[in-house]
Amino acid sequence: MKKLVLILGDQLDINSPVLKNLNPQADQVVMIESADEAQYVWSHKAKIALFLSAMRHFAKELEGLGIPLQYIKQSPKSIADTLREILKKDNCTHLVCLEPGEYRLKCEIETLTSELGIELEMQEDPHFYCSRHEFSNWVAGKKELRLEYFYRLMRKTHNILVDKEGNPEGGQWNFDRDNRKPFPKKGPGLIPPPELFEPDAITKAVLIEVEERYSDHPGSLAHFQWPVTRQQALQAFEGFVEHRLATFGIYEDAMWTDTPFGWHSLLSSSLNLKLFNPREVINAVLLAWKKDDLELATVEGFIRQILGWREFVRGMYYLDMPQMAEDNFYDHRNPSPNWYWTGKTNMKCMQEAIGQTLQYGYAHHIQRLMVTGNFALLAEILPKEVCDWYLAIYIDAIEWVELPNTAGMALFASGGRFTSKPYIASGAYIKRMSNYCDSCQYKPDVRFGEGACPMTNLYWSFLIKHRQQFEVSPRIRLMTANLSRISDADQHEIQLHAKGLLKDLSSL
Repeated sequence: MKKLVLILGDQLDINSPVLKNLNPQADQVVMIESADEAQYVWSHKAKIALFLSAMRHFAKELEGLGIPLQYIKQSPKSIADTLREILKKDNCTHLVCLEPGEYRLKCEIETLTSELGIELEMQEDPHFYCSRHEFSNWVAGKKELRLEYFYRLMRKTHNILVDKEGNPEGGQWNFDRDNRKPFPKKGPGLIPPPELFEPDAITKAVLIEVEERYSDHPGSLAHFQWPVTRQQALQAFEGFVEHRLATFGIYEDAMWTDTPFGWHSLLSSSLNLKLFNPREVINAVLLAWKKDDLELATVEGFIRQILGWREFVRGMYYLDMPQMAEDNFYDHRNPSPNWYWTGKTNMKCMQEAIGQTLQYGYAHHIQRLMVTGNFALLAEILPKEVCDWYLAIYIDAIEWVELPNTAGMALFASGGRFTSKPYIASGAYIKRMSNYCDSCQYKPDVRFGEGACPMTNLYWSFLIKHRQQFEVSPRIRLMTANLSRISDADQHEIQLHAKGLLKDLSSL
């Protein structure tokens, strides 16, 4: 028996179960850099660099441990096609891997091994609290799939923020009302910076290579200082817990010009590369809660994102693929404007969110959901184009987490399959949660005509167009109730203005 162990670029865990029981005399580990993976969506340079640098650092660690490694640099072929050549050349009889974070790649590997008659051992990824089987069992028989109920189950199952009777700490499961405030009118003040890392020799070589090979790709490498090793990831997380966690919750939704990171942890890329385990993260936050007497609302809000939403969307992804990638509940067909790739738009909120994304490959969840995602939904952009943009442009975007967040939540493309309402808002929300509107040529309170905010106009036009859908839901009925305060004549003008915008989104 000759066993080949495949480690993908988002599975960089030295304690991975696929490395256990490895026979160095008979088995071999393979890692593949595939140019195809960087190009099937037009990936941000920083995202490509992050994966390549993290993979090469991990390969160095494996080699230092004496693990037999075949490392393929920049194969022009896909991972599956490169893997096919290796399996045939080395006369392998078994392939061992963790389940990929992308349905497409999972299917390709399954098809490949079936065609070659090779035994495939695809193991469950241990970097989640909830297995796919457990999630399927939870789903069975339910009419509504909602995060809140899943999250409560996870809290009880894993004894996190619950008392001995299984009741929630503080007497409630959710402290949203205590979190998510805007910054003060004078601005965020001094925020301790996140831990950033000067590129070492490996990373510098990667940056040069990416700039040469992918010169036409979007984004900048000038600010590349992301963690690329487990040691750096842990150091970055420890810095967050010590200096920024205490104020994270209250301002987790706040936005401000020239404030790309705020109080956020910037953990997602390291978690999604599997440089550390979510159990380590949650245990450290729980320890800090007691040691530093942190607010329960902040701690609960942070843990909900990891123990709740992260686990939930991963379960939904594998439950609903491949249909999720094709969903288009509203039958939206508009092409995305080119300024999604350049940030060159007159809308200040989109300038800021896209501009910092092009610089760093990062924007926090409200910038993604309520700025770029909100606009894409209101502008009736084809969901597939928007999802491809999110997958390409953010350094932490791996399809299992990107697609449910984009298609299912931001775009409502799944039609409420696991969200109870479309997440839409007018310019008034942007004004309340940021200072973006202060320097924008558009006015957030103007619905149509000269100076009308595109976000505001398209919001009201969307409500008018889908009024019937909104009025049957108690959660969103209040939004359409506000239409009664707008005269029929003004509603007509709103729709006329929106029609003009939707014809030429590129001009905004």
